Amino acid sequence: MLDITNPNNYSYFTKELEIHILGGIKFNNLERMRVTLSIQKPENNNVLRHSIDLYNDNTIERLVRKVAERIEIGTSVVRITLQELTAALEQYRIDQIDKEQEVPATKSLSSKELRAAEAFLKDKDLLKNTNELIGKSGVIGEETNRLLMYLIFTSRKTSNPLHCISLGSSGVGKTHLQSKVAELIPEEDKIEITVLSANAFYYFNRTELQHKLILIEDLDGAESVLYPLRELQSKKKITKTVVHKDRKGNTKTIHLTVEGPVSVAGCTTQESIYEDNSNRSFLLYIDESSEQDKKIMHYQRRASAGKINKDDEFISARFLRDVQRILKPIKVINPYAEYLELPESVFKPRRTNSHYLQFIEALTFYKQYQRERKYDEQTGEEYIETTTQDIQEANDIINEVLLRKSDTITGAVRNHLERLKRYLKQNNQTTFSNTEIRRNLRVKETTLRRYNTQLLEEGYIKRIKKAKTKSYCFEIIDIDEYTNLKTQIDNALNTCLDRLDAASSPPNRHTPSGEVKIKKVS
Repeated sequence: MLDITNPNNYSYFTKELEIHILGGIKFNNLERMRVTLSIQKPENNNVLRHSIDLYNDNTIERLVRKVAERIEIGTSVVRITLQELTAALEQYRIDQIDKEQEVPATKSLSSKELRAAEAFLKDKDLLKNTNELIGKSGVIGEETNRLLMYLIFTSRKTSNPLHCISLGSSGVGKTHLQSKVAELIPEEDKIEITVLSANAFYYFNRTELQHKLILIEDLDGAESVLYPLRELQSKKKITKTVVHKDRKGNTKTIHLTVEGPVSVAGCTTQESIYEDNSNRSFLLYIDESSEQDKKIMHYQRRASAGKINKDDEFISARFLRDVQRILKPIKVINPYAEYLELPESVFKPRRTNSHYLQFIEALTFYKQYQRERKYDEQTGEEYIETTTQDIQEANDIINEVLLRKSDTITGAVRNHLERLKRYLKQNNQTTFSNTEIRRNLRVKETTLRRYNTQLLEEGYIKRIKKAKTKSYCFEIIDIDEYTNLKTQIDNALNTCLDRLDAASSPPNRHTPSGEVKIKKVS
């Protein structure tokens, strides 16, 4: 019998021999089984220790003769025992490898849980109810960001998943928000990463990452894998060519391919450093307002006082995981897509336009239990269609994202500028000095200098010289620029909706001959 109770000292006992495998066995290099054996007769102190590859027949024969001579036992007994030991170790290693590669068990919903989840998804106030449940699961504030992140995570089940990066100062709760919303996703659908080596992604099984949510706690700790992640995001597949030696010692090249698609989420304080990743993702700026501070501290005090019902939080999170499990892959078609235009102020409009349309599809996908199933006349493929209500709800959620995408300065600098505007308005001022801002807004000198440099370069503030004191101060050039930009984006989105409302029905997709067509809307 093989006893693997002690991982560093396996035991194998027969009537004639007692064998110990010192240090256990390795689970890689399956073409070898290098072990260190301790062989003796039961209740006998005459021990033979030997390191050997149990797959090498020549060395096995030499070991058989050596054991027979040293321990005074027949060679046939030793040979049969070593063969049986090798078979037992081989089977154990295969079982362990299979166990490690097993897909996490998917929870089977009871009929009651299934009915409850379906009823939830069929409710006309689905997004509102979802946002409330996210709050009940323990996510404090961040009403827009948490719903947006939840829908982005849901998109992992679609053919074009979305990605997001949470941005904000150190200690404001970026990782907390991501981890709490990730708790609403089933365990079998997500992979959490803290640190990963450069080539680790290429050694996943070919389809192991398909439709998975990949969570990166801090992008600074995963710099080595950002390139393959970007390729997975863009091309939905990564391939690496490596050199490999076969059993005969011949060298050849093999291709390691890992297929997506995947949804990727990460956190960082350094927006500009990860620009290539940011371009592929929704940028979620954490709420750093004093109102959000009050909400979080109030929750912390109630939790410390034992007034937070953790069972309710667990039940809400479990229910949303059940909701995720009954969402089925289905194609989404947006018949209104040709009439949706982004504001001209948006930077990198090609990629942003793609994200905008994909988000509308993700929202429609989440509402699949409220949509009629249709079939393509040519291919027979099943699909659901986007409605104007979906577009309206998507615009309401994504408005802040488009606003940030239209800004020429980083999120941290924008937050500082808006705080500065509120300070000047409260004090009826038009100019300010560095000393005054450091003292009243509690900004470090180096940070303030960095903010001012970017604001000066982009033309948001200017340096002026006071006539009386001859000292220099700063002045905001256009205090209403951000409000005007927001109005411009709102007007552009509303104009598109007005054009859609003029249509009495969705544009037709096919002519009688089968050719794709779009119904004109005046």
